[in-house]
Amino acid sequence: MALRAAKLVSRSNFWGTALRCFCTDLIGDKPILVRDFIHSALYHPNHGYFSKRSGPVGVLENSIRFNQLDGRSAYMKYLDKLYKRHDISWFTPVELFKPWYAYAIAEAIMRTANLSIPLKIYEIGGGSGTCAKCILDYMMLNAPPKVYNNMTYTCVEISPSLAERQRETVGEVKSHLSKFRVECRDAADKNGWGSKDNQPCWVIMLEVLDNLPHDLVYSPNQASPWMEVWLERVNNSSQVSEIYKPLQDPLISRCMEIIETHKGTKKNLISKVLSKIIPKPRRTWLPTGCLKLMETLHSSMPNMSLIASDFSFLPDVTIAGDRAPLVSSKKDGKTLDHGSYLDAKGDADIFFPTDFWLLEQIDHACSGFSNQTAKPAAFKPVKKRRCITLESASFMGEFGLPMKTRTKDGYNPLLDDFKNTKFYLSVPTHNMK
Repeated sequence: MALRAAKLVSRSNFWGTALRCFCTDLIGDKPILVRDFIHSALYHPNHGYFSKRSGPVGVLENSIRFNQLDGRSAYMKYLDKLYKRHDISWFTPVELFKPWYAYAIAEAIMRTANLSIPLKIYEIGGGSGTCAKCILDYMMLNAPPKVYNNMTYTCVEISPSLAERQRETVGEVKSHLSKFRVECRDAADKNGWGSKDNQPCWVIMLEVLDNLPHDLVYSPNQASPWMEVWLERVNNSSQVSEIYKPLQDPLISRCMEIIETHKGTKKNLISKVLSKIIPKPRRTWLPTGCLKLMETLHSSMPNMSLIASDFSFLPDVTIAGDRAPLVSSKKDGKTLDHGSYLDAKGDADIFFPTDFWLLEQIDHACSGFSNQTAKPAAFKPVKKRRCITLESASFMGEFGLPMKTRTKDGYNPLLDDFKNTKFYLSVPTHNMK
């Protein structure tokens, strides 16, 4: 039976994902993992969502003057006008609340960084360049002159069009240009980082984790082992079907190991009984793109400090599975949510909620920390990272100026409307050899 299971490859029409039409440029003649499909749908140089759209992320010409708005109703009307005028998918928080959002991040860095050495900042996926420009502005205005004059700020951007936009945005202040550069590459590719850099640095990731490729695993019931989900073309047509294989991909296996080590998801008697009485198929989305990126960052810059912000949950998700994404497109000014991830053909955004508990476990695992000890009586090893997850309102209250985004009646969209977002801060401890 075990030998038969090890060779099992199955197909299924569960969840309405089978036999979907797709762009043949996203899937070739050979089956691919779900993460490769998502990566192509978002980042393919010719057909990807972030490559072929001129502006999926909006840019505001001027900062919003919140103190001139009466309240929530006035803000929503103003925001609706902005979206209609710009005809883009969405404005990022760092854009809507500029410069205050980025100023809070800059303040968090200033309070924590060792300013006796040159400040080095990397931003993964810099969007329109607003965060970079605002942080450089803040350092120029508030940091000691030596800090600003000697600092470097590098955006690592996979999209050539966004990379060019970042250069233009930061270039609005000439003194920033000598400190700023854009590297157009995939941040998860270790080769792009060169040799290991042991110097302290900061890495910023704003709304990056939600667009990283994920894998999908499937199990026909509560007790059966997980299987990888692959995608293949049906009879060389433009239709695609899911196929299921035993776990064999190293990245998927490592991600499952991290989850099971810390949550202890072992098969037990209850799950076996339930699987026979009420068999229930299971689907789980795995942040393998995040795992690959964190492995790369830790191996390339072991003394990095990290600030990440993203969605902790997403409303109205209809796609099946734990940590399932929203797939959304915009046409004629209207947003359409799709019922399958396979509906993304380069014209739709795919974004996932971030499991911040799991992010911390991945962070620790990639730093070299393990819960296991060689000897049962031995002391457990000391963690190499100090981590904290904060609600966005708490982060802004600690490091920002919340009164700057408050309307006349006290309503504050930054604090009140982004309750499904969090900040993750991670710095190296002093327990590293």
